[in-house]
Amino acid sequence: MKRTLTIPNLLSILRILIAPLLLVAGLTGQPGLFLFLFILSLVSDGLDGFLARRFHQVSQWGAQLDSWGDLATYLAAPVGVWLLWPTIVYQELIFILLGLGSFLLPILLGFCKFGRLTSYHTWAAKIAAILLGVATPLLLLGGPPYPFRAAIIVFLLAEVEEVAITLRLKRWRTNIPSFWRCCRLPPD
Repeated sequence: MKRTLTIPNLLSILRILIAPLLLVAGLTGQPGLFLFLFILSLVSDGLDGFLARRFHQVSQWGAQLDSWGDLATYLAAPVGVWLLWPTIVYQELIFILLGLGSFLLPILLGFCKFGRLTSYHTWAAKIAAILLGVATPLLLLGGPPYPFRAAIIVFLLAEVEEVAITLRLKRWRTNIPSFWRCCRLPPD
């Protein structure tokens, strides 16, 4: 697997490096820094895939880096949120646990079946990430909980699609935009 340090790959590496800083911001009681880093991580997540496609720098290594960046962010951010906004966490605990559980299930299934992190980057997952990227900071800044709850439901559906893709595939593949497209792949 060719490992090139392109701008998209560097953005994914940036997200991996930001994750521990989210924890530091949470531990040191810095909500402004946390929100800045969280939003920076979300923006870099949106940019890396766009730039990779735009400049024809899509690779399996880049897809895996992006998935590792997602994993690092989605594990560090809830801890930082819990440290900085415990009241919100308790109020939205069911939705937070639903989101974390639906995030972890496809990861565990992918590791069990393929021995590695799945990197499908489905359209549903991209839509869910955008919705969560808007709804989460809005919630943390005192906004209503309904956009966050709706985003979690969309996220859950996206993760169900990823489970279906993993169950259907016979071998590990990256960048499968939908279950429908997965069904149209040539047999292995």
